[in-house]
This record gives sequence, C-alpha cells and structure tokens, in this order.
Amino acid sequence: MRFKRFFIISLIVATLVAFSGLAYAQDADPMPGDEASAEAENISGAFDMERCVKRALSLNPNMTAIRAQLQGSKFGTRSSVGNFLPALSGSYGWTHYDRKYATTGKYSDWGASVNVSQPVFRGFNLLATWQKAELTEESNEASLTNVELSLIASVQSNFLSLLKARMDVKSGEDSVARLESQLKVISAFYEVGLKPKAEVLDAEVDLATSKQDLLTARNAVSTRIAQLNTLLNIPLQSQVDYVGELTNTPFDLTLQQCLDRAYTGRPDLVIGKKSVEIAQKDSTIAASSFYPQVNADWNYYDKGVDGGLSKGTYPHASKEYWTAGVTASMSIFQWGADYYDYKKYEETVKQVEAQLEDTRLNAGFEVKQALLNINEAADRITVAKKSVEAAEEAYRMAVARYQAQVGTNTDVLNAQARLTTSEAQLSQALADYGTAISTLYVAMGEKNLGLTKAE
Repeated sequence: MRFKRFFIISLIVATLVAFSGLAYAQDADPMPGDEASAEAENISGAFDMERCVKRALSLNPNMTAIRAQLQGSKFGTRSSVGNFLPALSGSYGWTHYDRKYATTGKYSDWGASVNVSQPVFRGFNLLATWQKAELTEESNEASLTNVELSLIASVQSNFLSLLKARMDVKSGEDSVARLESQLKVISAFYEVGLKPKAEVLDAEVDLATSKQDLLTARNAVSTRIAQLNTLLNIPLQSQVDYVGELTNTPFDLTLQQCLDRAYTGRPDLVIGKKSVEIAQKDSTIAASSFYPQVNADWNYYDKGVDGGLSKGTYPHASKEYWTAGVTASMSIFQWGADYYDYKKYEETVKQVEAQLEDTRLNAGFEVKQALLNINEAADRITVAKKSVEAAEEAYRMAVARYQAQVGTNTDVLNAQARLTTSEAQLSQALADYGTAISTLYVAMGEKNLGLTKAE
C-alpha cells in the first residue's frame, strides 16, 4: 500500500514535468511545410535582383544553419531558467548487508526515496548564467542579421556581375559584327587588286581575337548563372530568367550620415557589445567560487522488507520518514586556482573590449571606402559614356574614310578596338557603381534588397 502511494506521487510529478516540456516545445520553430516546398520549386517568371535576394534569404542553407543556431540559444535560455527552480530526484533499490540489520533482523532490505532540492544562493552563478544565456541569444539574433547581410552582398555582387557579363557579350557581338563587315570590305578591295593581302590577314586575326573574347564573355554569363542558382538553392540544370540592367542610381548620403547609421545598425558591433557583456558574466560566474553555496533540501524515505516496501518487522519510525534542511558549503583554499581563474576572465573582458573598438574602427573605414568607391565609379561612368560616344563617331569616320580610300585598314581596326575598350570600361564602371552601393549598405548594416533606391 505504501509502495503504491510512493508510485502515485512519483507518477504525478513526472506527468507535471512532461506537460511543462510540451509547453516549451510548442514555442519551437514549426517544421517546414508545404508552403516552403512550394516556394523552393517555384522558379517560373522573371527573377530580378530583389526576388533573387528574397529567395536566397528564405532557402539558402546558410540561413537554415544560423536559424538553427538561434533556436538552440533560445533553448539554452530556457535551460538556464530551469536552474532557478527546484530539482526533483528519486531512487529505488535493494541493499544487502554483511550482517543482520538490527531493525529488521534481516540481511537485506528495500528502499525508495524522493528528494526536492532548491538552490538558495550560488554566489550569483545562476543569475549570471541566465543573463549570459540571454545575451548569447541576442548575439545570435545579430549573427542572423550578419549572415543575411553577407548573403545579400554575395547575391547582389553576382547578379551585377551577370548583368556586366551580358553587356560584355553584347559588346563582343557588336565587335564581331563590325570586324566581319570590315573583312568583307577589305576582301572586296583585295579581289579587285586595290588592297594587299596583308590587310585581309590583319582583319582576319582581329576577327578571330574578337570571337575568342566573345566566347569568354559567354562563358562568364554561364558561370554567373550557375553561381546564382547555387546561392538561390536552384538546381544547376534549371533555366532561370534573370532580368535587369546596370544603372547609376543617384546616391546623395554624406559620410557622417553613413557613419551614424553604421554605428547604430551594424550587427557585428552589436555582437561585439554582447561579447563584452558575456565576458563580464563569465567573470561573475568565476567569482561565484568566492561565496558560500546555500541549498535547501526536502527528502522522503520509505523502506520495506520486499520489493513492495512491506513493513514486515520495521518499526514505523524507521520505515517511513522525511527530512528538511538547509546546507551551506564553501571552498576555503584552492592554492589560488579559483582566484587566477577569475583574473583570467577579467583579462578576457579587456581583450573583448579592445576587439570591439577595433571592429568599430574597421566599420568606419569600410563605410568610407565604399563611399569613395561610389564617387569614383560615378565619375568613371560619366567619362566612359563620353568615351563611348567619341569612339563610335571615330569608328564611323574611319570606316567612311577607308571606303573612300583615303584612310587605312589600320585606322579602322584601331578605331574598332578603342570602341570595344570604351564599351567594356562603361560596363565595368556601371557594375562597380552598383557593387559599391551594395557594399555601402552592408557596411551600414542595412538591407537594400533590390538597390532600386539609394537613400
């Protein structure tokens, strides 16, 4: 009967613990459902830069990994809260003695016990551990933002490189078309004896070189598409319609505005601040060994002569009883082990503080560098556009002079080469401008998914 009562008490306590675990589990992240699967399979329609970034943030494996890390830190916070609450333990077993037990006159007995232990004071260890877990969770939230920004920068950089590669392909195709046209004119003059064979050979060499450059540009397009498919978690063999064009969106933020936004919003600075606070909590935890450890316990015991805890010859006072008490313990001397452990964490705090200051300095430099790159690329775009216009006019004039037989083939080929170079410089300047804006927003800790506005 007493064993049954002991079993019922234990069962009730275990049920309460199980229900509390289920309540915690309800807060966990839901399992990916049909909606996520549908999004992964949907690659129809046009993919502009913004849609590419959104898909990467949703489906890239790096995001899945950092979200799991964040969820794990949330469970760690809940675990540290549990350390404040009473702990329940129980035991049940059989013991054999080398002589008859005086109380029962037998060589063995059975026993069961339940213990409830409540920490009263642990030298601020429990409090600091809980606060550290909360700081770790907040740091992981900033890490999530940091990974998002890195992924955004990678997707935007590859997308801009794809648009540049397409411009290079268009320029290469135009170059091949111009050289083929020039080769036809030279060949016609050669066939009627007006031009030497050497000019035909020069034109053929330049045409072959231009075709090789075109093949390289087309391969660059295919490579960038494969890279984007990888970042967006799209099968490499899938055909995706990436759309967009290189533009120079006006940007008028000042350096001070950019720095203010960076010092406020950069996730690595948030992580650095949290790291300093975490190091301070580690120091507090290490210092807890200098304080007494106070614990309150309640114990219930029940003994019997068999597995059912039958009373047998047990007197009531020895068979079933409970105890309650408070215990204080403290380490008196450890040859400096605890002291130097505490001093170690004190130095770690100074180290992390210095690293935070270094991160802040580098953040300012990254903002300044990105802003300088934006201004440089904007100026290059202006110059490159004028260069393309002049090169087009120079090529038109060189062709006209050659056809009128007052110019040379070398003049035409040189003019064509300068036009191709000017077009390449323009596409590079436009790509560098977009990349610099993307880099600046990442340096400020902000998400500008489509780079459609710069403000």
